[in-house]
Amino acid sequence: MPQQPGPERADRTTRPDASMWLLNEVMDHPLDAGYEEAARRRAAGGAPSGGGRLWLIAGLLLTAMVITLGALQTRAGAPALAQERRELAERAERGTEEAEALQQEVDDLRDHVAELRRASLTGGSGGAAELTALLAGAIAVTGPGVELVLDDAEGAGDGLGGGPREGSGFADTGRLRDRDLQRVVNGLWSAGAEAVAINGQRLTAVSAIRAAGDAVLVDNRPLVPPYTVHAVGDPQTLRSAFEAGAGGATLESLREHYGIRGSLSEREELRLPAASRLVLRSATPAGPGAPDDEGPEPSGTATPGEGGEDAGTLPQEPGWEAPAQQAPGPPGNVGEEHTP
Repeated sequence: MPQQPGPERADRTTRPDASMWLLNEVMDHPLDAGYEEAARRRAAGGAPSGGGRLWLIAGLLLTAMVITLGALQTRAGAPALAQERRELAERAERGTEEAEALQQEVDDLRDHVAELRRASLTGGSGGAAELTALLAGAIAVTGPGVELVLDDAEGAGDGLGGGPREGSGFADTGRLRDRDLQRVVNGLWSAGAEAVAINGQRLTAVSAIRAAGDAVLVDNRPLVPPYTVHAVGDPQTLRSAFEAGAGGATLESLREHYGIRGSLSEREELRLPAASRLVLRSATPAGPGAPDDEGPEPSGTATPGEGGEDAGTLPQEPGWEAPAQQAPGPPGNVGEEHTP
C-alpha cells in the first residue's frame, strides 16, 4: 500500500545568534532600567541651583575654619604644656633635695644620740647602764659564742597545703615549729647566753616567736629555714650547759622523732645587731647619790652605735656567765611578751 505523504515539517531554521540573546541584551542595554530612569530625571531637573552651590561652599569653608582653629590652639598650647612640665620637674627636684636634707638631719641626730649615749655610759654607773643596754638589746654585741643551725627534715612539707597551726598531725611532718624555736632559745638563755639572735633578728626580753601560715615570725618578721641561732657568751660553757639542759634534750628529741636537722658549733667571734624596735617603758634619773653598781662585765663587746655601728667596747672577761635573773628571755618565756 503506497504510503501517503505526511504533514510537511515546519521550517526550524533560526538565527545563528539566537542562543546569545543574554549577551546581546547586556551589550544593547548596559544600564539597568532604574539607572536610566534616574538619569532621565536628572536631565529633566537641570543643573544644580546657585543656592545649593553656596551652601556647599559655606560648609567647606566652615570645616576648613574649624580645622585651622584647632591646629592654632594646639600650637599655642604647646609652650604652656612645656612650661608646666618644666615646673613639675623643678618641683620634683626641690622635693628630692628637701628629702635628702631631712635624711641628712636624721642621720646627724642619730649620731648625736649615739654620742650622748656613749657619754652617759662612760660616766657614773656606766657599767650598770651598759650592761642594761646590752641585756635589753639596745646595742650591738660582738664576742665569742655558739652557732646553732636548725632546719626542717629532708622532704618536709611536700604536699602539705596547710600552715603550721593547721591539723594535729603537723608535728609528724618534720617541719620546725615556732614552739620548737622557743624551747631551743630558752635553753640558750638558761645556759648563760648574754645575747641571742635568729637569722640576724636580735631577741630581747619582749620578743615573741610565733607562727602565721607557713612562716615562723620573730617580732612579726617572717623567717625562713634554715634558722641560724647565734648566742654570745663563753663558747665552752654555753655548749656544755645547753647540751646538758632542757634545750639540748629538746634538740635531741626533734632529731630522733621528727628528723629535724640541727648542728651546734663554737665560734670565736659573732656579731649580733641591735634590736630593730625598742620601747622605753620606764626610766629613773641618775642623781649624784645614785649607786654605782658596776656588776659583772659580760664577755661580749658592746657597741652602742645606732644600727650596730661601732661606737665603743666593753672590757672582755671570758668565762663570765650571766645570772639567770638578768637573762632577757627566762626559760620557757620566749614568745610571751612581758616587761623585764
